[in-house]
Amino acid sequence: MSAPAAEAASGTAVADAPRRQRAKLDKSLIANPLIALVGLVGVFAYAGSQGLDAVEQSVINPAALAVRLWEHMILTGLSTLVVIVIAIPAGIAISRPAAGRIQRPVLAGAGFMQALPAFGVIVLLAFSPLGLGLPTAVVALALAALLPVLTNTVVGLQQVDRSLIEAARGIGMSARQTLIRVELPLATPVMVAGVRVALVLNVGTAALATFIGAGGLGEPIKGMLELGRPTGTLVAAAIVAALALIVVWLAGLAEYAVRRNSG
Repeated sequence: MSAPAAEAASGTAVADAPRRQRAKLDKSLIANPLIALVGLVGVFAYAGSQGLDAVEQSVINPAALAVRLWEHMILTGLSTLVVIVIAIPAGIAISRPAAGRIQRPVLAGAGFMQALPAFGVIVLLAFSPLGLGLPTAVVALALAALLPVLTNTVVGLQQVDRSLIEAARGIGMSARQTLIRVELPLATPVMVAGVRVALVLNVGTAALATFIGAGGLGEPIKGMLELGRPTGTLVAAAIVAALALIVVWLAGLAEYAVRRNSG
């Protein structure tokens, strides 16, 4: 085979690899919503076969569940927004060479916060000036989910090729311009992956917010457990699991789009 033909074949193989990868990713992204749908259908079919008594029907009904689902989404969305507002600027700050000494202590502190039992943090904050309710739950959830976004921001920025940074500085860009135009765009896929993890953590942990009066899907789970209704508990828990899968799917789509565009 001649050299031009070999190069063409090599180029075709390289071009085909991303296409194959994208097709594989597309198929995997379909799995989560399908699992969520099949799981919910199965659980509701089981609950229908067992029959729900009047108490279960008062808690497990479309109107009540819609309210709790909306509360759960508000808890998840607000807490994740707080994480993004705090963790990304903090990650950028400690990724700078001048902040090398404090990087490890800050990451260790975030790791310690995530290691704390989420239920304990929520209850302890309830005795703070914040009191009971939504603000306390949002703060507690944000503290528990800081680490993945903070860590991924630092790692994403540190993985940027130094030659690209030096080239940007060589053509006259300031440190701020280099950060905004070169480093952050290249680090965005890794940062989005951290936000995805934080979202999933918050969806699950938000179920504990019911213990301080913040509502959410933990309310029907708690109510059914207290009343000794296992079928009702299963239905409420399945909805939380399905919501987590849907959030993972949506965040995966966003992450995939970012990685494809950045590539």
